Amino acid sequence: MPDTQQLNDLTTQVRRDIVRMVHKVNSGHPGGSLGCTEFLVALYNEIMELDTNFKMDGINEDLFFLSNGHISPVFYSVLARRGYFPVEELNTFRLLDSRLQGHPTTHEGLPGVRIASGSLGQGMSVAIGAALAKKLNNDTHTVFSLHGDGELQEGQNWEAIMYAAGNKVDNYIATIDLNGQQIDGSTDDVLPMGDVKAKFEAFGWDVMDIEKGNDLEAIIAGLKEAKSRTGKGKPVCILLHTVMGHGVDFMMGTHAWHGKAPNDEQLEKALAQNPETLGDY
Repeated sequence: MPDTQQLNDLTTQVRRDIVRMVHKVNSGHPGGSLGCTEFLVALYNEIMELDTNFKMDGINEDLFFLSNGHISPVFYSVLARRGYFPVEELNTFRLLDSRLQGHPTTHEGLPGVRIASGSLGQGMSVAIGAALAKKLNNDTHTVFSLHGDGELQEGQNWEAIMYAAGNKVDNYIATIDLNGQQIDGSTDDVLPMGDVKAKFEAFGWDVMDIEKGNDLEAIIAGLKEAKSRTGKGKPVCILLHTVMGHGVDFMMGTHAWHGKAPNDEQLEKALAQNPETLGDY
């Protein structure tokens, strides 16, 4: 396992990858990607038992499903830096005929990507199916997924949430990125989410918070705690309290950078705040 400094260096480099990718093609979603950087770095480098020799069936390894697929820049960077495919391929983000489309898809055969996740609200249903398949196969590994808080406005989530608890899918951990922002404004302005924790608990889930959602040590401790709660008859929900755009001061805490690329001057400012640590692609 990498040490804390190595994980911090990786986090900084992933942030550089994110802003460089979206700047190059003047397209993409930096805000949520930056906010979830620590989470995905921790998940793929400290928590999950995985095989970078990618096989779609995922037998005898932990699985991850990205439901809020628009934060593909952070997903691609973490996969590449973990060894799923060459880091240099990040240069092809959102280009024609690239395997790194704006929303992850499967028909290009990009290692690490298990579902197409463009339409919001569907990832939980897929993850639950994978978790049930593991139970049928007597595979004791865990299934993880990530969702945006605004994504919970999609009704399919609540059918899945009810189903998972009703069928005791207790080898499954769903993380909700609670940054309070979505494409058209704050979640409170667009459609208030209310008490998300109480909602999940009312549906029969075991719910926990990671209050410092941009702190690597807090995330690692929280994910380990969540994993210890599996196998006890309930699916587990993590409420991850993050800041959209974290790590780039002018992008932080606003929906304005949900889906907007930085210009040349803004890119330089962002890169100055995240110095090169592991080598740019």
